[in-house]
Amino acid sequence: MKRSHLTKIVSTLGPASNTAEKIKALALAGVNVFRLNFSHGSHEDHRRNVGFIRAAEKEIGRPLAVLADMQGPKLRIGIFKDGAVELHTGNKFRLDMSAEAGNETRVCLPHPEIFQAMEQGMDLLLNDGLVRLRVDGFGKDYADTTVIIGGRLSNKKGVNVPGVPLPIDALTEKDKVDLQAALDMGVDFIGLSFVQRPEDLLLARSLINGRAAVISKIEKPAALEHLDEIIRLSDGVMVARGDLGVEVPPEKVPVLQKKIIRACRKGGKPVIVATQMLESMVTNPTPTRAEASDVATAVFDAADAVMLSAETAAGAYPVEAVTLMNKIIMETESHDLYRAYLDAARLPPEQTPESAITVAARVTAETLPGAVAIVSYTISGSTAGRVSRERPYMPIVCMTPDIAVARKMSLFWGIRSVICDKLKLLTDVASQASIHCRELYDAKAGDKIIVTAGLPFNVSGSTNLLHIASVTEDQPL
Repeated sequence: MKRSHLTKIVSTLGPASNTAEKIKALALAGVNVFRLNFSHGSHEDHRRNVGFIRAAEKEIGRPLAVLADMQGPKLRIGIFKDGAVELHTGNKFRLDMSAEAGNETRVCLPHPEIFQAMEQGMDLLLNDGLVRLRVDGFGKDYADTTVIIGGRLSNKKGVNVPGVPLPIDALTEKDKVDLQAALDMGVDFIGLSFVQRPEDLLLARSLINGRAAVISKIEKPAALEHLDEIIRLSDGVMVARGDLGVEVPPEKVPVLQKKIIRACRKGGKPVIVATQMLESMVTNPTPTRAEASDVATAVFDAADAVMLSAETAAGAYPVEAVTLMNKIIMETESHDLYRAYLDAARLPPEQTPESAITVAARVTAETLPGAVAIVSYTISGSTAGRVSRERPYMPIVCMTPDIAVARKMSLFWGIRSVICDKLKLLTDVASQASIHCRELYDAKAGDKIIVTAGLPFNVSGSTNLLHIASVTEDQPL
């Protein structure tokens, strides 16, 4: 039987990969979702890339999704007179609102919201946590600090305020302009950066108005205090380990990663593990063994997707990075230990008819000899998403007449989407499911297919049908 990776791959586009040829090559190497980072590039750059992605989708005959990642309220210091300074441990250093170029004793911090949240004795992290300052005293537009961990500090480096919710919205004015442009391009997902509270999702959803799904990036400790509610209001979640790893001690990140993945699975929402997964492949043709283990750990944890950032956006080996990530995923998923991990972490079913049907579909597929796939006929994608939550032993085929739904399903664990006509009869669903399973997985006549759907057909709603069908003799679509 043909196999493909169940854990999906998200790839960031950038100067190393933003051509039609490279995007097609990345898709053929295993990419399911392409990420456009709106922190960089122009709207025209992103619009061109969306066109390349849609063209590649047609050429390879597989739905590809587009994730537009908003920059969010990135907090940065100002500039230095000489471009950079060296801060020494124990020295005093002032942050203030003056636009004057900085030096070894002070620099501009143009963010009044940080001063509003200031507390004596709190720490400020600069340059991804490489420089640490402790607040000795402050006013409404300044803070006097002591350098706790020194180092080089250059223009416009980022600032993190660990453990302190800041009075800022997750969408800046720039983000609102970028958001509208991304929606006009027809992207499938909007990545919302620096989510801190459920209210951030309400604002974003009101602006998006159903035109794309919302992915909440968990990179602020404040978000962990509202994790279940944020997941409920999101269409998916990203474990953004870069900024999260700056604001919490590094030894806590692995446990938080597992906690977030588990919470997303419980809520039935797809979850992406991101940041530095194969970081050494930015400059090297092979990853470190530790990086390979990091990818495998996310796969063992049953994450829906793993993501490449600089590796494919700016690295020297973008296609090789995807190829190796695919190999790591396939090797991990083919091992008996993988099934043992999934079984051990299996979630209790929800007490609903929809959950009962999807649990029954998984058990039936795993019990029947010759079962090759679970096929979900769906209008909204919810039926296939419920099956994905169960993490069955065999592939999930999402049959849908809606290309937008098919693309969104590209992010869900184990789902392969195919476009079909709107069907009215169960016999038609079974017949088309048979054809698709023969084409995708080399199913043979007599093999079993487990079909889930909602009756009446073509109405978005509950999953209430389970049907066992047999693969028929060859016939064209």
